[in-house]
Amino acid sequence: MRDVVVGCHTHLACRSVSNLASRTSFFKSEIMIIVLTSERELENEADSINLLFQNGLEVLHYRKPTFDIEGYRTLLRKIDSKYYNRIMIHQFHELCEEFKLRGIHIQEQPRLDLGEELEDYIKRYTTNNFRVSSSFHGKKDIKNCNVDFEYVLLSPVFSSISKEGYKGKGFDVTDLDEFVVGMGGINEDTLQATFDLGFRGVGVLGGVWNTKIPLNSFLRIKEAYSKVIKDI
Repeated sequence: MRDVVVGCHTHLACRSVSNLASRTSFFKSEIMIIVLTSERELENEADSINLLFQNGLEVLHYRKPTFDIEGYRTLLRKIDSKYYNRIMIHQFHELCEEFKLRGIHIQEQPRLDLGEELEDYIKRYTTNNFRVSSSFHGKKDIKNCNVDFEYVLLSPVFSSISKEGYKGKGFDVTDLDEFVVGMGGINEDTLQATFDLGFRGVGVLGGVWNTKIPLNSFLRIKEAYSKVIKDI
């Protein structure tokens, strides 16, 4: 049976990282860039994912809305197992333990759906040394959640590359204590602006997969990131 995913109502207060100082040094060393898988199935996708890992990708968010659990398993089995500890899974969270992945990601609506069961749901994974992150689409909702996440994704920062008509909101998160990763319109040209807005990490989807050669696009983003992060 598919796991229920978690929820946190906006009237609850949700602190995403209890000790920001220790988290910051952790993220600088471990999470350079997060890449999300394309929502659609791609030709030779596992090979492309393995190439990204081989070239320095440290965290992949695995999200395939149209896949059933067997579809998720099929792609995972094609990815080199030595990279499983770098994968955060968005759906079918039970596969996290089956494949010994890095952890689970809780999307916004499933998080809201779990309500008061959210904290217990998260503990099922954190007590087994899995990481947990979640998605948000507004600063207020981040401030109003009382559950600890390793980091949160906030989108859209800029107009989306992968979703036509998904306009950026230019979130300024310099006033937030949480470890916030910016998404939406992220590529090598928007990295500096993203960090100027206070984000401590970036999540990339269209900036990699909506290009002719995903690996080359990732390497350009990685190079630009390396230059920007030196000044943070």
